Amino acid sequence: MNSRVAGGAPNGSGIGLRSPHVDEIGSTRPDVGWLEVHAENYMGGGPGIRALERIRRDHPVSIHGVGLSLGSAEGLDDRHLERLAALVERLEPALVSEHLSWSVTGGAYLNHLLPLPYTLEPLALVSRHVDRVQQRLGRQVLIENPSSYLRFTDSPIPGSDFLIALARRTGCGLLFDVNNVYVSCRNLGGDAAAYLDAVDPAAVGEIHLAGHAVNEADGHTVLIDDHGSRVTQAVWDLYGHALTRFGPVPTLIEWDTDVPALAVLLEEAARAAAMLRIAEREGGDVHAA
Repeated sequence: MNSRVAGGAPNGSGIGLRSPHVDEIGSTRPDVGWLEVHAENYMGGGPGIRALERIRRDHPVSIHGVGLSLGSAEGLDDRHLERLAALVERLEPALVSEHLSWSVTGGAYLNHLLPLPYTLEPLALVSRHVDRVQQRLGRQVLIENPSSYLRFTDSPIPGSDFLIALARRTGCGLLFDVNNVYVSCRNLGGDAAAYLDAVDPAAVGEIHLAGHAVNEADGHTVLIDDHGSRVTQAVWDLYGHALTRFGPVPTLIEWDTDVPALAVLLEEAARAAAMLRIAEREGGDVHAA
């Protein structure tokens, strides 16, 4: 499926490393390009991180944070940032990423990645926080576009323009989640391909793919980014457009709820890998298999 570069840069397609698969991956060393872990699952030390260090000998690893709360008006949590910095120093991951969201208020952590209004004030706030994180870690951080389920009354900056401005101000990269774009455009209206086309390809350092749930409420269809199923054909099609626009960017399959057998994740990663090979070989239009 993919060649491996232990301890090096992500190569081709990867999967999110989840606890049910740690032992199997450690013992079978599957042919997958790289692995991504949630930072918060490994900040406490213990046997989990020791197992990850063993796995890292065979697979490049990236760290994906879910708790920095870059959009919090209350500022960054110094203790959380220090724990993240210690983890990054210990694992020396190939990539580090976080979400364009907030999740802390009054010292309480909320179990949601909450959206921001896209105005100049949040742009300045998030830029300061991203600058601080990158300075503390001594490296570039990738920022992920969120899924959207509502519109703010005052949010005049298009989401793609907000991300581009953030990258220009801070030098951060972008983690482009194709499923999030599809979900957001279906929920709120919008052209997903146009969103892709507005993003600077040079800023994109990683792509995420995931499944979503379809909910019906009061006669309306709402898509939920739950990471609980295979990638849909519509998202594969949009991924093909993304590869045509961005080139063969390292791509991760996310699956966080109803986690299936490892073989299922590897099948999804193999499909992404096949499309990445087309992008590498032809450098032109890529169509979902």
